[in-house]
Amino acid sequence: MFPQSLNPVQQVDFAFYIIFGFSIVVLICITACMVWFAWRYHHTRHPKPADFDGNITAEVLWTVIPTIIVMGMFYYGWQGFKALRSVPANALEVKVTARMWSWAFEYPNGKRSNILYVPVNQAVRLNMTSADVLHSFYVPAFRIKMDTVPGMETYAWFKAERKGEYDILCAEYCGLKHANMLSTVAVLPEKDFENWLTRQSNSGGAAKAQALMETHGCTSCHSLDGSEGLGPTLKNIYGKSRKVILPDGTLKEVVVDEPYLRRALFEPNSEVVQGHDPIMPSYTDTMSKDEVDSVVNWMMNGNQTPVEEGRRLVQEEGCISCHSTDGSEIVGPSLKNLYGSERVILKDGVEKKQIADEAYLRESIVDPLTLLTKGYDPIMPPYELEESRMTALIEYMKSLSDKSAPAPENKEQ
Repeated sequence: MFPQSLNPVQQVDFAFYIIFGFSIVVLICITACMVWFAWRYHHTRHPKPADFDGNITAEVLWTVIPTIIVMGMFYYGWQGFKALRSVPANALEVKVTARMWSWAFEYPNGKRSNILYVPVNQAVRLNMTSADVLHSFYVPAFRIKMDTVPGMETYAWFKAERKGEYDILCAEYCGLKHANMLSTVAVLPEKDFENWLTRQSNSGGAAKAQALMETHGCTSCHSLDGSEGLGPTLKNIYGKSRKVILPDGTLKEVVVDEPYLRRALFEPNSEVVQGHDPIMPSYTDTMSKDEVDSVVNWMMNGNQTPVEEGRRLVQEEGCISCHSTDGSEIVGPSLKNLYGSERVILKDGVEKKQIADEAYLRESIVDPLTLLTKGYDPIMPPYELEESRMTALIEYMKSLSDKSAPAPENKEQ
C-alpha cells in the first residue's frame, strides 16, 4: 500500500473503503440469502411449489435499502472528488506538458525539469496539457489520475507531507513507448527545494548566459541562429565590423570587441547599428556585474553551447525514448552519427536523398513529418523550443557524429 500522506488521499481512500465495505456487506447478505433459500425451500421440504401473491415489506426493503447504499456511496465519492478539485489559494503552480513519451515540468521562474520537484508540506497545483495525443498523468501514491488533452488545460493538486520519491506513470495508452513514459515526484525539504529552484544549471557558462538572456528579454529582439530580428543577431557577433550611428548622426565603423559589447549593454543607444531602431533599454540597473560578465563572455567565445546542456535536454524532452545515442535502433533513427549522414527521406510521397546538416536537424525537430526518414513511422510530435534550447540539442547531436567528417551543405538529389 502506498503511503497515505495527504488529506485528499485520505478522503479518497475513505471513499474507497466505504464503497468496498458496502460491496462486501451486500455480497455477504446475498450469499447468505441464497444459501438460506436453497436450504429452506429445498424440494424435500416443499415437494409442491407455492404461490406468492406479493410482499409489500420485501418490495419496500429492496427499494429503500439499495437507494440508501447508493446515495451513501455517492456522498463519500463526492467528498473525495471535491477534495481533489479544491486547490488551496497558496498552491505552487507547475506547468506539466506531456508528449510521446515524456513529461516536462516548468516552474513559475521558467526553470524546467523532467522530474517533478516539490517542497514538503506545500500544496502544488499541476496545470496539465499535451503536445500531441491523449495521455493520463497518474501518481498512485497521491491518488492522482488526470487526462492531459491536446489543446486543453486540465489540473490536479496534492500536498506531500513527507519527503521521498514517488512514481509518475501514463495511464492512457499513447503509442509504442507508452510503458516507458515514466518520471518521479521528488519531495524535498522546503530549503532544499528553494535551493534547487534558484540554482543555475551546472552545465556550464553558456547555459547560464543563455538563460540570463532569455530572462532579461534579450532573445526577444536578438536571435541566436543568425536570423535578423528587431536587433542584430548575436550569433558569432564577436570580432565583426559594424557600422553604427552616433548620437550626432555620424556614421562610424567599429569592431565588436569586449568594450563595445559592454557599451551595448549599458549605453545601447549611443552606438546604434545601422538599419536598426534605437529601442534597446539600458541594463545598467537591471543586470549585475556577474550577469554582464557571463553574457559578454558567451558572446566573445563563439557562442558555444556545452554538450552537457544538450545531453540534459535530450533526456528532459524525452528524445531518448525513441532515439538512441549508441547506434542501436529503438523507434526512430539513432542520434549517433546522424549529423552529416545521408538520409533517404519521403517528401510529398517522393523518395529523396538529403544530407543531415544543421538545417535538416532543425526542421526535423520543428516539423518532423516533412522530412520523414524512410522506414520509420510518422509518430514524432513537433517541438516548439526556445532558440537556446534548440541550439543546445543540435550541438549535442553534432557531438555524437564523427568530427573528422566535414559538415556538408544541405542538398537534395
